[in-house]
This record gives sequence, structure tokens and C-alpha cells, in this order.
Amino acid sequence: MSKIYKILTEKEWKNSNLLGHVKTDLDDKDGFIHCSTARQLALTLHLYFKKEKSLFLCEIDERNLNKSEYCFEKALSNKRVEQDFPHIYGKLCIEQISKIWKLEKNAFQIPENILLELEND
Repeated sequence: MSKIYKILTEKEWKNSNLLGHVKTDLDDKDGFIHCSTARQLALTLHLYFKKEKSLFLCEIDERNLNKSEYCFEKALSNKRVEQDFPHIYGKLCIEQISKIWKLEKNAFQIPENILLELEND
């Protein structure tokens, strides 16, 4: 079972819960939902979320996604990153999120089971 992850600010998480699906300004602007693999989480947190005090980390089982709306593509906003990132071209409903963690700033702690998954990939 492969998993991908969506990082949301507190405001984005609250708004997404009210709507019933994940919605962020950046995702709306780019036309897809930005996600990360377990290996990409630390870099994503460092590059894009270092000013946040707390975040929500959402785990998504790839089997819950429509294959025609999901793919891996190069990061467009950061030329230093040469990895393909998971992008969802469609709605990500709250029900499609399999686990949620609240991360507090102390250097955002990635949950141990995700770090273990990273080691086993």
C-alpha cells in the first residue's frame, strides 16, 4: 500500500473541513493538489512551511484516489528540486484522508511510522 501526504496550515485544515474537501490558495492557483511522498516530507516542510507554528499532516492511501486524476510531476516552483511530486487533479475529499497528525513547531516532528516507511522504501 503506497501513501502520499498533504500538508495543511491550521486555517487550510479548518476551511477544508467546512467544505468537505481539501482546498488551498496555492492548489487553486496551480490547478492541482500538491502532495509529497514520505521521502519528500522533510524537504517540503523545510522549503514551504518553516514559518508556520503548527500544521496538519494528512495521509492519503493511493488506492483511494482516481488513477486518472493522480500523477507524479516535476516541482515547478523550485528548480533546485529534481524529484517528481504527487499531484492530484481533482477533489480530495476529507473522507479520502486515512490519517491526520497535528504537527507542532519544535522542528516539525514527522511521525515515527512514516520515518520507518521512508527507511523501508
